[in-house]
Amino acid sequence: MSADVRFVAIGDSFTEGVGDELPDGTPRGWADLAAQGWARGIGAPIEYANLAIRGRLAWPIVDEQLEAALALKPTHLSFNGGGNDMLRPRTTLERIADAFEQVLRRCDEEGVTMILLSGADPTAGLPLGSVVKRRGDQLSAVVEARLGGRSDVVRAFNWPDRELATGDFWAPDRLHMNARGHHRVAARVLTALGIEPDPSWWELPLDALEPGERLRGAAYYREHVGPWLKRRLTRTSSGDNRVAKFADWQTIHPDGISAA
Repeated sequence: MSADVRFVAIGDSFTEGVGDELPDGTPRGWADLAAQGWARGIGAPIEYANLAIRGRLAWPIVDEQLEAALALKPTHLSFNGGGNDMLRPRTTLERIADAFEQVLRRCDEEGVTMILLSGADPTAGLPLGSVVKRRGDQLSAVVEARLGGRSDVVRAFNWPDRELATGDFWAPDRLHMNARGHHRVAARVLTALGIEPDPSWWELPLDALEPGERLRGAAYYREHVGPWLKRRLTRTSSGDNRVAKFADWQTIHPDGISAA
């Protein structure tokens, strides 16, 4: 693989890194980790940008982030979306899959390698999780059917990973992965790219995690479900007034990160 790598990530909270926060509160997440592992794996700096913003639906990701990402002239572009759409039952899965096809079409036109991800499955811990799981299973099948003939698309599918779906990989809100989950996804992305990840990333020791309070019953609904319902009723988003954390290239060295 060429050392001249320019990797840009677009998406929602999954790609922004929510649930894997650094001590200063900044989200890190799988894309940051994959960029670092990529530089280490090839033994050379790479360029990395991340335009993802939490709360975005699939088509707003495409409409707001895709062209800005392509304007950076990347060699690789990762895309995941649809997690927020699946929580809205009126959204059709075919419409979400159309967004994936649009990203691939534009990557083809610009000569960019697409990295296709599915999100991890949070449904074991969610209210009405069986309904969301069914839609997630269906969406995975629809997207794969649309893009199945494309061997040049790098695939990192996390939804089928039953171990990743268990509680030890999830933040207290049960909707976002914790550091353990994000490291596992990063390991899968690197493996799909032909790069050997740190073996510990597949399953970080539990004692390496910052403890988080896992609420149950009414306390969980009050702390996590209630605010989500309020945003739906008021038509607001957790990503309102937020900007991309790395809207321009960052140079990732094999041993660290520095601004471009």
